[in-house]
Amino acid sequence: MKIAIASGKGGTGKTMVAANLGFTLALSREAALVDCDVEEPNLHLFFPAQALTAPVTTPVPEIDPDRCTLCGECGKFCRFGALSVLKDRVLVFPHLCHSCGGCTLVCPQGAIEEVPRTIGRVACSSPIPRLTLVSGVLNEGEVQAPAVIRAAKALSKAHPLTIYDASPGTACPVIETIDGSDACILVTESTPFGLHDLRLAAEVAEKMGIPAGVVINRSDGRDEETLAFCRERGLPVLMTIPFSREIAAVQNRGGLICRDLPGWEERFLALFDGIAGVVA
Repeated sequence: MKIAIASGKGGTGKTMVAANLGFTLALSREAALVDCDVEEPNLHLFFPAQALTAPVTTPVPEIDPDRCTLCGECGKFCRFGALSVLKDRVLVFPHLCHSCGGCTLVCPQGAIEEVPRTIGRVACSSPIPRLTLVSGVLNEGEVQAPAVIRAAKALSKAHPLTIYDASPGTACPVIETIDGSDACILVTESTPFGLHDLRLAAEVAEKMGIPAGVVINRSDGRDEETLAFCRERGLPVLMTIPFSREIAAVQNRGGLICRDLPGWEERFLALFDGIAGVVA
């Protein structure tokens, strides 16, 4: 089972839910946690451990000047502007390349070869028994987050139970993360911004055909608008986490409420049962 945990905005507690759910499940079964927030991965802060790393590369064009006739076909084809054909040479802008390989196909002289370019890395560790943590890390200045996310997800492919921690928002990295998931947990807070962005995240899950449920974090007991939206959209509210100084203190020291506070392990098990019921 593949479960994505997403949120329309940052700061809702998405990673906290992912970390606690992963820890709770690993107490009784094999599980994998995949940090797909590759621009700011932070699951490792909850699970410090020695990790093995491997680079993530994408293919980019390299021009053979001896074979190139400066015909301009490659520049015409590339919609991202990664190739610019001048009077005396071809300029390649690797940061703009989306690695589609089209330029190599349209070149009539076969003057373009694809070469690997490192854009990030993946790290894999086993911080506690039965739990595998995979983190994708995008290099600073790079923009191809989906490629690193795909590499991180591929490392966990063999695990029967995997939790994907998505980046906030609804952009391409989120789409790449939740693609192929069996279910999606949407973490929100009962604020105007939280509800606005929950609407966006719920729409993405719906359009991708992924069943979803909602976790309301930092609830002050005044969740009427969020609950009304969930009823309207047929989204089950799987868990409500109160606005609590005690919970905040555990979080601030890098702890896990399912381990450090009584009753929360059972609540996260119930969360898993709830999202499994959504899939069924």
